[in-house]
Amino acid sequence: MTELHLKLLCITFQVKDTSRNHTVGDLQALVSNQVSQLQQQGRLTGAALAQMFQSVSDRLNEPLPEGQHDSVKKELRQQMLQSLSAATSSFPPNNPAEVQMSANVVAGLTTQGHELTDTAQLQASYLLTNLSTSLVTLTRSGKELSEQILQASMPIIDAVSNIIKVSSSTSKQNEISSHLLNTVDNVQSALLADKKVNQEPTILSTSVFGLYVNRISSNDLSKQPINVQKNSSASFILPSLGSDVVSQDEPVDVRMTSFRINPFSWHDGEHISGSVGSLSLTKMNGSVIPVANLTEEIEILLPRTEVAEVNQTLLELANFSTVVINVTAPNISLVFKLDPSEETPLQLLLGFQDYPNDTNYEARIQLPQDGDSAEERYTWVLNPTEMTIEVGVYYLLVRPVVGAGVNSTNASVFITTIAAHCLYWDEIKANWSGDGCRVGPRTTTLVTQCLCTHLTFFGSSFLVMPNVVDVSRTAELFATFVNNPVVVCFVGAIILAYLVVVMWARRKDIQDAVKVKVTVLEDNDPLAEYRYLLSINTGHRRGASTSSQVTVTLQGTEGESEPHHLTDPGKPVFERGGLDMFLLTTPFSLGELQSIRLWHDNSGQHPAWYVNKVMVQDLETGQKWHFLCNSWLSIDLGECTLDKVFPVATEMDLKRFSNLFFMKTAKDFRDGHIWFSVISRPPSSNFTRVQRVSCCFSLLLCTMLTSIMFWGIPSDPSEQTMDLGQIEFTWQQVMIGIQSSIIMFPINLLIVSIFRNARPREQKSESSSKQQSKTDPKKQGKTGRVSPNQPPHNNHKEITPDTVIKDVKRIAQSLYKVMRRPVPRIELDSTKTNINNLLSLVEEIICQHNRIGNEFYTDSSKKEQTFAASLECVNLKESSYCESAEQNGKHSIYSQYLYKQLQNVERELRLLGPSSFSKPDSYNQAVLQVQGMKKLLEPQVSSSSASGLHTRSSSPTGGNSGDSKKCCQKGLPWWFVFVGWFLVVATSGVSAYFTMMYGLTYGKERSISWLISMVVSFFESLFITQPVKVLGFAVFFALVLKTVDQEDYGDVPIDGTLPITDDPDAVRIARRDSTCSFYQPPPPTNIEKMRNNMIKEQKVFALIREILIYVGFLWMLLLVAYGQRDPHAYYLTQHIRQSFRNGISDSMKHNDILNWAKSSLLNNLFGQYPGIPSICIVHVVYLFKVKNCLFIIPIDLYVPCCNVTFSGFITDGNSKLVGNARLRQVRVRKDSCKIAKTMQYSVPDCHAPYSWDAEDMGSYSPGWNRNKNVNGSKILLTPWHYQTQNKLRASPVWGGLALYKGGGFVVELGPDKKNASSLLQYLYDNIWLDVYTQAVFVEFTVYNANVNLFCIVTLTFETTGVGAFYYRSEVQTVHLYQSTGGFHVFVIASEAIYFLFILYYMFVQGKLMKQQKWAYFSSKWNLLELAIIILSWSALCVLVKRTMLGNRDIEYYQNNKDMFASFYETATADAVLGYLIAFLVLLATIKLWHLLRLNPKLHMITSTLQRAWTDISGFIVVMTIMFLAYSIACNLMYGWRLYSYRTLLEAAQTIICLQLGIFNYDEVLDYNPLLGAFLIGSCIIFMTFVVLNLFISVILVAFNEEQLHPTPSEEEEIVDLMLMKICSLLGIKCKKKQIDADASMTTASVIS
Repeated sequence: MTELHLKLLCITFQVKDTSRNHTVGDLQALVSNQVSQLQQQGRLTGAALAQMFQSVSDRLNEPLPEGQHDSVKKELRQQMLQSLSAATSSFPPNNPAEVQMSANVVAGLTTQGHELTDTAQLQASYLLTNLSTSLVTLTRSGKELSEQILQASMPIIDAVSNIIKVSSSTSKQNEISSHLLNTVDNVQSALLADKKVNQEPTILSTSVFGLYVNRISSNDLSKQPINVQKNSSASFILPSLGSDVVSQDEPVDVRMTSFRINPFSWHDGEHISGSVGSLSLTKMNGSVIPVANLTEEIEILLPRTEVAEVNQTLLELANFSTVVINVTAPNISLVFKLDPSEETPLQLLLGFQDYPNDTNYEARIQLPQDGDSAEERYTWVLNPTEMTIEVGVYYLLVRPVVGAGVNSTNASVFITTIAAHCLYWDEIKANWSGDGCRVGPRTTTLVTQCLCTHLTFFGSSFLVMPNVVDVSRTAELFATFVNNPVVVCFVGAIILAYLVVVMWARRKDIQDAVKVKVTVLEDNDPLAEYRYLLSINTGHRRGASTSSQVTVTLQGTEGESEPHHLTDPGKPVFERGGLDMFLLTTPFSLGELQSIRLWHDNSGQHPAWYVNKVMVQDLETGQKWHFLCNSWLSIDLGECTLDKVFPVATEMDLKRFSNLFFMKTAKDFRDGHIWFSVISRPPSSNFTRVQRVSCCFSLLLCTMLTSIMFWGIPSDPSEQTMDLGQIEFTWQQVMIGIQSSIIMFPINLLIVSIFRNARPREQKSESSSKQQSKTDPKKQGKTGRVSPNQPPHNNHKEITPDTVIKDVKRIAQSLYKVMRRPVPRIELDSTKTNINNLLSLVEEIICQHNRIGNEFYTDSSKKEQTFAASLECVNLKESSYCESAEQNGKHSIYSQYLYKQLQNVERELRLLGPSSFSKPDSYNQAVLQVQGMKKLLEPQVSSSSASGLHTRSSSPTGGNSGDSKKCCQKGLPWWFVFVGWFLVVATSGVSAYFTMMYGLTYGKERSISWLISMVVSFFESLFITQPVKVLGFAVFFALVLKTVDQEDYGDVPIDGTLPITDDPDAVRIARRDSTCSFYQPPPPTNIEKMRNNMIKEQKVFALIREILIYVGFLWMLLLVAYGQRDPHAYYLTQHIRQSFRNGISDSMKHNDILNWAKSSLLNNLFGQYPGIPSICIVHVVYLFKVKNCLFIIPIDLYVPCCNVTFSGFITDGNSKLVGNARLRQVRVRKDSCKIAKTMQYSVPDCHAPYSWDAEDMGSYSPGWNRNKNVNGSKILLTPWHYQTQNKLRASPVWGGLALYKGGGFVVELGPDKKNASSLLQYLYDNIWLDVYTQAVFVEFTVYNANVNLFCIVTLTFETTGVGAFYYRSEVQTVHLYQSTGGFHVFVIASEAIYFLFILYYMFVQGKLMKQQKWAYFSSKWNLLELAIIILSWSALCVLVKRTMLGNRDIEYYQNNKDMFASFYETATADAVLGYLIAFLVLLATIKLWHLLRLNPKLHMITSTLQRAWTDISGFIVVMTIMFLAYSIACNLMYGWRLYSYRTLLEAAQTIICLQLGIFNYDEVLDYNPLLGAFLIGSCIIFMTFVVLNLFISVILVAFNEEQLHPTPSEEEEIVDLMLMKICSLLGIKCKKKQIDADASMTTASVIS
């Protein structure tokens, strides 16, 4: 055994090694070799093979390497199954562990179903039968193996499931299914071997198969559900089985299986669409108990494995009541499920191929029937045994059963039609049969209920019949439009919106068409032919576009290009999110590009530019370079630079997550997302905006149709709900979503694909004529010139010798640049330069080039030789070197360029002639020199032309011919667009029509519900689901795929061509004007000046914005402040104060208070509303007799009568008393203070002044007696009992002398004057007020409806213990009912706008905090802003609190109108709100000082105070000490006698008033003339004459210093600039002040 294990370990190692380095074929050979070795050694057992095959199966289940095919894996799986089957047959397993090992191998080998041949499936099923048989054999050994048997059964069931999934498509399914069913039966027998009675059932389940076994006593068998506890499992409920079926003394083995896939699908008969379940009952010995022909039916529930489309039809019985049903299969059961809006009798008539009536119908029934639930009572099942169901159209008529005389009803009913068939597998005939089974009334769209009288395999054919819209009744449906216009109007609105958006999209498409082109740069050298395609992407950030003049320079390993101005006169360039393509030419190849340099001149209205990325393509070689810029070129954003060099991006840079993620996200949103791309569509895309809008329109209508079709599907209450946090859903909802997508996705994907891939239609004659006009050499002035001030000429007189010398210098400089040397100084003055010397220098370089070997530059030449030529003012150093053969093509291009330059110089010399030169010999020599150099270059030019190294093409991607281009074009023919439009019109029209029909069928309420759900789900999908999906794909793309998405620009036309001309004038005119400013990068000094001026300009606009926002903020604050106050409040307060002051004296005793209450208080508190004088009608009847006749004459007399009065008002008749008024007193305890020992015998009693500790909180009898046995009513005892402030709903009250608790001894005066008067008399008689009373409060609340104000009144009488009471009144007015006028709405709007301002200020201050950090809190203005924000939110909280308290108090009053209603807390909250708003106005007004800091005078005042602050702070300290000293002295000397000095605070106020001249000299002098005169005189001398004057002098000195040496202010210039801006805006001329040199250097583009 040891040797065998070592070999197996070796096999395992080899298999693992093979998985890395070898193919599946090598693995197959290795397996064959090992099996042969084991067979030769006699060790070929199932256990040995299982151990080896386990690792092999794991290897086979891994993804297949590239270059290998599935066929090898199929052969290996089949070989392994055959070997394992043979070994198992020869050597059966000896224990359950070996069975489990072999079963695991089979499960692993059958995991990949597509790699199993028919033979392999058959071999696997046969092997599983042998393994399961071995399990049954092992159970008979007598050992306890239940747990091992269960573990071994699991992989067998997994393997059975794997084979079932793929066996339906094989030709040997009949034989395979037989083996699998035998395997399942053997597993059930093995599991039941050691099963105890009435234990928990044993359940094994997979995704497609479930197995159930249990041993149950016969008594517990009936009415017990038997299932695998899965939604997709069949369920059985057995009725009571008689003793003739099962024995009562012997337990029964229950065996149940459930298949999601039909195991008998090889039979071509009935289509089984649901689960297939079987149930059998056996005895303990395994014999089957026959169950057939039962009197009670077995209930079988078979779930559907697929959720079919369910359509409900809503019938408004008042209008129409017929449903059309299309039956597509014969001999099925029809189930009609009705859901009426109200419990009403219904009569149903079914007709075939004609509308039914009372005499002509196929079936008839009246609902409701008998049933356990409303669903069963309103369900009609038609089985084939009751009526033959044929293929065709049936009409179901539903009409209510109403009483006599009733013609119609308003009831509605939802109808769902289901076609189902209950079948069982007849094992004898081997087919599906329906005998003994019928469809039950509990059948739903999700489950089929079968009622059968026998046991076997059961299946159901299930189909939810769609409710067909009766097109013939379209007019009848649209006749209900008036009652239900919701869906029709919504569809019409969508169509109108589509037409409007299409017009907008068409205009945008026309604008985009202009942008799609490759712009040939106007400043390209007309003789340069090496082409580069520049694709520049401007970012999507806010303000990313630029109005500046942008210049670019390419830098490569073999040279640097000239600066090129990127512009296009035919379209705007560098727009936000735009792509601009330019064709740039150079005389020679730049080699491998290393960097790109971009700059602009900061001109225009919005000069800042955010460049996203740049792609440069060499059109000669096709090579591309990417530059990831992602930078601002701006003086105030990013790095604050206008000139930047960007290195070429490496492969690692391109595959970085950030780049891939943002690139993919931007592309998907701009082009891939069908909705968002309508706005952000790339102009280069063939998929136009009109087509995108139309696709969105079609998609929306299709979505609406599928949504309304599935709307209101009844859900299965027994279906399991999936819970993901707060999100719950069912599989039915998931499947509905999948089915909706399946319905919509293919057609919409087809439409989008057609529009996206259809090629644009080719333009023939018109486009070719335009192209010819563009390539006309005589019209190259526009495309070849930069400067607009040089019109094209055809005049040779402008050619001078200086022109020729400049061209020769250009040749020399070009040669020098090719050799990559620092450019030497070349004299620009043509008078000092000899043309022959220059030509000699050029000739010598070319000759040297020919001698070295036709090579201008290589890296090795730098080390070999260098020559220098010095001719007068010309000093050029050149290097000669050899180049490799691979560079010949690039260098020949430069040779052609050099040859053309010399040709142009020769033409210019011939046009000039000898007369233009001072020395004719110089002219002749120059001509000969040029011709000689041309001869030197002709071999290279002719060889390059012959080899075709460089040819022109009109396309940026190469020069393919038209025929080859047509052959290689990708995409669909252009006429496919018409197919797309046909599909758009068809899908939109059909969807709109049927959506309207469904909407009219559903009724108004259901249509509104559907519409709300549809709109919400649409916007949720548009703004949440789809963006999240795009971001998710972008993350996957960037993290997993990591492939750079190459942009395809299609066949982009070139705007202009490279000029080809032999006219020297045209070449000269087409050359760039190198003097233009934008060809030179802006110097750093100019950038700094522009930045400073831009900062000033930004400060100007920030200041203007700050002032405007502050004005709006202050306006809203004042509206809010005065909206919370009422001007009538003062008059109401004064009126109530004066009304109750009658009878009040300066000093009152206890009895005086009660006398005042009985007279003045009651007279003013209880009045009557005078009402309106009324007119009384008196009916008078006059009777008089004339002769024998009695005359009766009635007369109505109108006489004035008394006024109508209303109680509950106070005396003024306008203010209503809210609740009752109450009296409350607070007392102190007896003996609450200590008496001096010498006076204890003289003064028997002492009580302290009021304090919370000394307050009396006891309970007494009338007269303040402690005796509790006093007869009296409960209401008379209440004034003698202390009540807490919580019980009284009160709060502490500030008095003039102390802070009093809200509790006390309380008496309520009642609702009328009579009751109050008797109550006050009772209090007077029993001495309710005595010497221990410290304060008496009269509290009541009134409401004046005229001014909509509540008035909370508190009249206070308090004493200090000296025996005299002092009167004090506190009246608070509150708005609890907001007025309903227009001003109230205005105030509410103002409050909302005010808090929008606060949110804005919070955002601004948050940014400042983030920038300044702790330095933020050192600025007083920042602290002021912070205080305003905090106070504003505090005011909002108090406002909410006041509203809540007001509602609480009003509710209390409404429920307790006969009691005192306390509004004190509400009034307190209102007062706090008023204080907060007042402080807000104060601080906001102080902030105005900060905004007016730019005023020179205010700036001087601020600077003066800052300069003198040190001295001022010292004087403030001295003044505070002096004031405090005099206040204390006056309080001590006069406080016990004079009112103005009674407290320290009052004394301090009086001393301050003395400094202001407000002082009562007489009272001080009358008290003590000598001491008073000294005190007043010294205070005036020291405080007024000395300290205050010195204080003022300090300020004046600082002011004088500020005038002489003013503090510089940068904001002065800002003010001047702001005034200039305002004057310019208003068209007012203003004098410009003298500004410094920096400002004078500012470009006109900065200050626009």
